[in-house]
Amino acid sequence: MARTQPKTGWKAQIHEIIYEADTPAGKFFDVALLIVIVISIILVMLESVGTLNLKYYWYFYIAEWIITIIFTVEYILRVISIKKPKNYIFSFYGVIDLLSTLPTYIAFIFGGHNFLFAIRALRLLRVFRILKITRYIGESNRLLLALKNSRPKITVFLFAVLIICIIMGTVMHLVEGEKGGFDNIPLSIYWCIVTLTTVGFGDIHPITPLGRFIASFIMIVGYGIIAVPTGIVTSEFTKSQKDIIPTNTQVCPHCNEDKHLDKAEFCQNCGKPLHAN
Repeated sequence: MARTQPKTGWKAQIHEIIYEADTPAGKFFDVALLIVIVISIILVMLESVGTLNLKYYWYFYIAEWIITIIFTVEYILRVISIKKPKNYIFSFYGVIDLLSTLPTYIAFIFGGHNFLFAIRALRLLRVFRILKITRYIGESNRLLLALKNSRPKITVFLFAVLIICIIMGTVMHLVEGEKGGFDNIPLSIYWCIVTLTTVGFGDIHPITPLGRFIASFIMIVGYGIIAVPTGIVTSEFTKSQKDIIPTNTQVCPHCNEDKHLDKAEFCQNCGKPLHAN
């Protein structure tokens, strides 16, 4: 089937650059945006260091405004280059893009700059959009499919781990009691979870020989438990190599749908041409 008339309008050209990664301009835009996102996250982390913030405050301040303006322009271009802006505005990435842009304006108007550090860190989530570029989209689809297929097995596995923690936590409460810090069953279950995951905060520990033997057994079991989810996902990932359906980075300019088969000419969601004006 022949491709329909290529995009010629300025909005269509902006859409091609911003929303798609299978063109040279689209790849350049994604790489440039990725660099800006990484720089913004580094600035957020450096600003949280008191001595650096005092010494380089104005440099951080100016850099943050430059990055915010870049994100603002990008957000506006994303809104105006799609025919149904609300599909982007209320989408997951649309909300993330807005939240990652607002903190600087809010801090400028209302103050509370430090309080908005956490919101600015949401910019890191935008990296997942950038990873849609052609060389990564196939592998990301396989990983998502493997995680989806692993969900029932992992759910059963986690339920089994929870049962083990409840049983062993109850046993430790009976064995150690208040002398060892195991004052109640919920606290003992907390200790068991921490021990089973090999974290070991050390705020509670057994003091009797039997309690230490049980704790050692739980820790050894913990190493085996860590490997189980990895094996499940790896197995499903291997199977998904055959089940994955090839897709591309084409984004529908009408409804913002971004999951289309290779060489698709029409949107699988709204049915409109993917390459029309």
